[in-house]
Amino acid sequence: QVQLVESGGGLVQPGGSLRLSCAASGSILSINLMGWYRQAPGKQRELVATMTISGGRTNYAESVKGRFTISRDNAKNTVYLQMGSLKPEDTAVYYCNARIVALTTTNYWGKGTLVTVSS
Repeated sequence: QVQLVESGGGLVQPGGSLRLSCAASGSILSINLMGWYRQAPGKQRELVATMTISGGRTNYAESVKGRFTISRDNAKNTVYLQMGSLKPEDTAVYYCNARIVALTTTNYWGKGTLVTVSS
Protein backbone atom coordinates (compact mmCIF):
# COMPACT_ATOMS: atom_id res chain seq x y z
CA GLN A 1 0.00 0.00 0.00
CA VAL A 2 1.09 3.55 -0.72
CA GLN A 3 0.10 6.57 1.35
CA LEU A 4 0.47 10.30 0.76
CA VAL A 5 0.28 12.44 3.88
CA GLU A 6 0.01 16.21 3.60
CA SER A 7 0.75 18.74 6.30
CA GLY A 8 1.22 22.48 6.71
CA GLY A 9 -2.19 23.92 5.93
CA GLY A 10 -3.88 26.51 8.08
CA LEU A 11 -5.14 30.06 8.34
CA VAL A 12 -2.95 32.87 7.03
CA GLN A 13 -3.50 36.55 6.34
CA PRO A 14 -3.39 37.94 2.81
CA GLY A 15 0.20 38.53 1.79
CA GLY A 16 1.43 35.81 4.12
CA SER A 17 3.26 32.56 3.49
CA LEU A 18 2.77 28.87 4.17
CA ARG A 19 4.70 25.73 3.34
CA LEU A 20 2.94 22.48 2.56
CA SER A 21 4.61 19.09 2.76
CA CYS A 22 3.63 15.76 1.30
CA ALA A 23 5.39 12.54 2.22
CA ALA A 24 4.91 9.31 0.29
CA SER A 25 5.34 6.02 2.10
CA GLY A 26 4.71 2.34 1.53
CA SER A 27 5.72 -0.14 -1.14
CA ILE A 28 7.39 2.31 -3.51
CA LEU A 29 9.85 1.30 -6.20
CA SER A 30 10.13 4.77 -7.64
CA ILE A 31 8.22 8.01 -8.04
CA ASN A 32 7.87 9.61 -11.45
CA LEU A 33 6.02 12.80 -10.63
CA MET A 34 4.71 14.62 -7.57
CA GLY A 35 2.60 17.71 -7.36
CA TRP A 36 -0.14 19.76 -5.83
CA TYR A 37 -3.71 20.40 -6.87
CA ARG A 38 -6.36 22.46 -5.14
CA GLN A 39 -10.12 22.62 -4.96
CA ALA A 40 -11.95 25.71 -3.81
CA PRO A 41 -15.58 25.53 -2.64
CA GLY A 42 -17.90 25.09 -5.60
CA LYS A 43 -15.05 24.75 -8.07
CA GLN A 44 -13.30 21.92 -9.85
CA ARG A 45 -9.96 20.60 -8.72
CA GLU A 46 -7.13 22.37 -10.54
CA LEU A 47 -3.42 21.91 -10.97
CA VAL A 48 -1.19 24.12 -8.85
CA ALA A 49 2.30 22.77 -9.49
CA THR A 50 4.05 19.55 -10.44
CA MET A 51 7.63 18.37 -10.48
CA THR A 52 9.31 15.39 -12.12
CA ILE A 53 11.30 13.52 -9.51
CA SER A 54 14.32 12.57 -11.58
CA GLY A 55 14.88 15.74 -13.60
CA GLY A 56 13.18 18.28 -11.38
CA ARG A 57 11.20 19.74 -14.27
CA THR A 58 8.40 21.94 -12.93
CA ASN A 59 5.02 23.07 -14.17
CA TYR A 60 2.96 25.81 -12.53
CA ALA A 61 -0.52 27.20 -12.93
CA GLU A 62 -0.40 30.73 -14.30
CA SER A 63 -2.22 32.00 -11.23
CA VAL A 64 0.61 30.96 -8.88
CA LYS A 65 3.72 31.61 -10.99
CA GLY A 66 6.15 33.81 -9.15
CA ARG A 67 4.40 33.24 -5.82
CA PHE A 68 4.60 29.48 -5.24
CA THR A 69 7.62 27.20 -5.46
CA ILE A 70 7.56 23.41 -5.60
CA SER A 71 10.58 21.45 -4.41
CA ARG A 72 11.43 17.89 -3.45
CA ASP A 73 13.57 15.77 -1.16
CA ASN A 74 14.07 12.52 -3.03
CA ALA A 75 15.64 10.77 -0.05
CA LYS A 76 12.47 11.39 1.95
CA ASN A 77 9.99 10.85 -0.91
CA THR A 78 8.66 14.26 0.00
CA VAL A 79 7.47 17.21 -2.02
CA TYR A 80 6.98 20.73 -0.71
CA LEU A 81 4.96 23.73 -1.83
CA GLN A 82 6.23 27.07 -0.59
CA MET A 83 3.40 29.56 -0.97
CA GLY A 84 3.98 33.29 -0.73
CA SER A 85 2.04 36.50 -1.33
CA LEU A 86 -1.08 34.54 -0.58
CA LYS A 87 -4.43 35.88 -1.74
CA PRO A 88 -7.97 35.11 -0.58
CA GLU A 89 -8.53 33.33 -3.89
CA ASP A 90 -5.82 30.83 -2.91
CA THR A 91 -8.19 29.49 -0.27
CA ALA A 92 -8.82 25.84 -1.04
CA VAL A 93 -8.16 22.28 -0.01
CA TYR A 94 -4.73 21.40 -1.35
CA TYR A 95 -4.18 17.83 -2.47
CA CYS A 96 -0.91 16.06 -3.01
CA ASN A 97 -0.64 13.85 -6.08
CA ALA A 98 2.04 11.35 -7.01
CA ARG A 99 2.61 8.95 -9.87
CA ILE A 100 4.22 6.00 -8.14
CA VAL A 101 5.75 2.83 -9.48
CA ALA A 102 5.06 -0.16 -7.22
CA LEU A 103 3.68 -3.41 -8.70
CA THR A 104 2.12 -1.11 -11.30
CA THR A 105 2.31 2.59 -12.02
CA THR A 106 -0.55 4.30 -10.23
CA ASN A 107 -1.71 7.83 -9.54
CA TYR A 108 -2.21 8.44 -5.82
CA TRP A 109 -3.90 11.26 -3.95
CA GLY A 110 -3.56 12.52 -0.41
CA LYS A 111 -6.57 13.40 1.72
CA GLY A 112 -5.94 17.11 1.42
CA THR A 113 -5.02 19.99 3.69
CA LEU A 114 -7.06 23.16 4.03
CA VAL A 115 -5.47 26.53 3.33
CA THR A 116 -7.53 29.57 4.29
CA VAL A 117 -6.35 33.05 3.36
CA SER A 118 -8.32 35.62 5.28
CA SER A 119 -7.88 38.69 7.44
